[in-house]
Amino acid sequence: METDEAQRVLPFQLQFDKPVASQIKIAEWNPEKDLLAMVTEDSKILLHRFNWQRLWTVSPGKSITSLCWRPDGKAIAVGLEDGTVSLHDVENGKLLRSLKSHGVAVVSLNWEEDGQMTKDEQGSISTYEDRTPHFFPPPPRVPRMPGLVSGDTGFIDDSEDSFRELSNSSQQRFNILCSGDKDGFICFSIFGIFPIGKINIHNFCVPTPLMDTKTECRLQNASVHKVALSKDLCHLIVICSGELSEDRKESENRSMTQHGVRGLHCTVLDTSIFWKRKNELHQVAQQASNIEELVEVIRASLSVMHKQWSDAMHTFHEKFDSLSNLIIDNGLDSCPQEEFLSLLGGARTSPAVHQFLVNSLGEVGVKRVSKAVCGAGKELQLIVLNHLQPAAEIIAFRMGELRGLSRWRARYQGIGLDEALINSATEKAGMILIQVERFIRVLSTVVQQFSNFFNWLLKCIKLLMSEPSDHHLLLYNSELVVIFLKFLYDQDPVKQLLEASEADDHIEVGLETMQRVKELVQFGGFSDFEYLQRTLAKEFQQVESSFKEAFLMPFTTISRKILCGDLLPLCPLPPSSASLSSTIPMSVSYYEDASQSVSSHQSQHMLLDYISFQIPDDSFSGVSNCIGIVRGFVHDSISVKRGYTSLEAVLLCVPGGYCCADLSLYKESQIVLLLNETTATSESSGNASMMIVQANDLPFVSISRSTGLNYWKLHQLEDSVVHLQMENEKVRSIPHSVIAPLAVSSSRGVACVFAARKRALVYILEEDEDEVSDAE
Repeated sequence: METDEAQRVLPFQLQFDKPVASQIKIAEWNPEKDLLAMVTEDSKILLHRFNWQRLWTVSPGKSITSLCWRPDGKAIAVGLEDGTVSLHDVENGKLLRSLKSHGVAVVSLNWEEDGQMTKDEQGSISTYEDRTPHFFPPPPRVPRMPGLVSGDTGFIDDSEDSFRELSNSSQQRFNILCSGDKDGFICFSIFGIFPIGKINIHNFCVPTPLMDTKTECRLQNASVHKVALSKDLCHLIVICSGELSEDRKESENRSMTQHGVRGLHCTVLDTSIFWKRKNELHQVAQQASNIEELVEVIRASLSVMHKQWSDAMHTFHEKFDSLSNLIIDNGLDSCPQEEFLSLLGGARTSPAVHQFLVNSLGEVGVKRVSKAVCGAGKELQLIVLNHLQPAAEIIAFRMGELRGLSRWRARYQGIGLDEALINSATEKAGMILIQVERFIRVLSTVVQQFSNFFNWLLKCIKLLMSEPSDHHLLLYNSELVVIFLKFLYDQDPVKQLLEASEADDHIEVGLETMQRVKELVQFGGFSDFEYLQRTLAKEFQQVESSFKEAFLMPFTTISRKILCGDLLPLCPLPPSSASLSSTIPMSVSYYEDASQSVSSHQSQHMLLDYISFQIPDDSFSGVSNCIGIVRGFVHDSISVKRGYTSLEAVLLCVPGGYCCADLSLYKESQIVLLLNETTATSESSGNASMMIVQANDLPFVSISRSTGLNYWKLHQLEDSVVHLQMENEKVRSIPHSVIAPLAVSSSRGVACVFAARKRALVYILEEDEDEVSDAE
């Protein structure tokens, strides 16, 4: 008997039993590597190998509410309480990108890639090639700014290949990152970096089948709990809680709304636009996301340049402003420029100028100010040549690529690539290049003028101090000194070009010049002839605004094409459990059904969805300690033709003496249940068990498709509950009381269980353990 008992309760091998410093609230296995990402109660992200070696720890500084991996396992998405979704590098945990897509906590993330390789008419696998690397060197990075912490701009600020790989989406399969928040909003982004859609499940009306066509169901005060995108990107299943209302149109001018009780619901969204237009969306996202990254390079470059030049000018004025005070103290009715011009003309040196040059400034002071100003000028030139100008050039090329795509209206107008908006943004991209060229000329001239002025001052100080002339002193041009004193001493054209003032300041340009520019611009087929009156910073603001307007159109267009396909009330949430709806164990997965292939010459199979969740005990009378499993909810005309004409469900009753702590759908339609003993005494914290149930073997019951207010479909299954027995299932006993989360890796066949006493237990679910053992 003991041998039989040991064989029954030990089907899974315990690989590790390790302590954890803090309780874990979220855990996810990497889909491609033996890595486990965990989130602690104090919102730190830990990454461990399968052998429990910790690779890195990251603390975002805000509460973490969700987490998921990119399909290739090279990046991890983290949802935060303030609505931000941040992407981190798997190698070191550093921030790659952050998007503020939501206004409240992001409670669910799902990242899915296109599972099918696109083939052209000849049957060859077609891939999108980004042509930009053929014509340009690698794109510039964000320049460093003293005191800037890594990630403050939303981008990583050091040179790592992982960041470049993130944006190199031409080497990735098309993928979509979905995020849902507690206010019912769901956002979509291509490659996790280019926002392409946002919907609110509150706004969806679902016509109720088999009822009056004038009746519609709508969710009120909905909160998202789980999002799961199908592998073909055509459907998104959303588990949410909310109040289901029924709108009945009694006449043209009168409608009646009836409200139901709050419950747990499941809705499916039609996201087939992602699959139908994945090639077009791939190309647009590739160009637009890279443009947005380069726009950030320009913004950071202008910010760094403005700070460095402002610091240099502060040093200059800090020294030279004292001359004005000396002139007043000596009772002179003049200004510093006039005094310097008198000195340049060979007139008698005033006491104020003599005191300033010999005592206040001195040779050391001139050299220090010259080093600050001329050094800043050289730094600005390097930033322009290494960051600003290359970014502007690549932006112009990529906008040209988008302009070509926008003219293919049959394919790209349907996803919102508006030709007029793209043309306007392309023209603005060209104007920023012109502004950069002008800035280079102005900066070079100003730096040369300052250098010439400082050389003259050094010569004057030598003469005033009656020191022998130094042959190593640089020569100066008297005419340039005059120009400097008249136009640059108390003016700053460099700062003017870099400053983004809120006032509508513009650069004065002669009427004759403006007329000539207008003729040339119109001859070239453009419309903007006022660019000479704008500063570089103002031009950048217009460029950024035009890009946002152009890229908002695909976002808006795709958002309108994401439709609600169906809504399924799962179970009512009694007042006692309504506030705990976010902690109800639930899981959604899609499995390929090889028996329902599309055709004999294709390997594509139908995707059958499984939705599992724990039913609160007070939801239905006569149903307690049960788990509901629904399959076939995603139904369309193709699914019906393949033989799935009805929704199927089953209720599983947890064995007596146990309660469900968490659950997870596993590969091959298996369900892993984490069960706690309910008979624990005060002296003992109790034990737990992990059970695997084969869903395909369960007696699913077909339930009707009719929908009505508070018509809970699973209520039909009260008389056909399946009672699970510990001796009949694949069960492993765990010598601890356990808590959520249960982290299961379908690709590696392992599960990580967290005990209530801050311990992590890793079990091997597969009988063949060679793959997992070799990974150590």
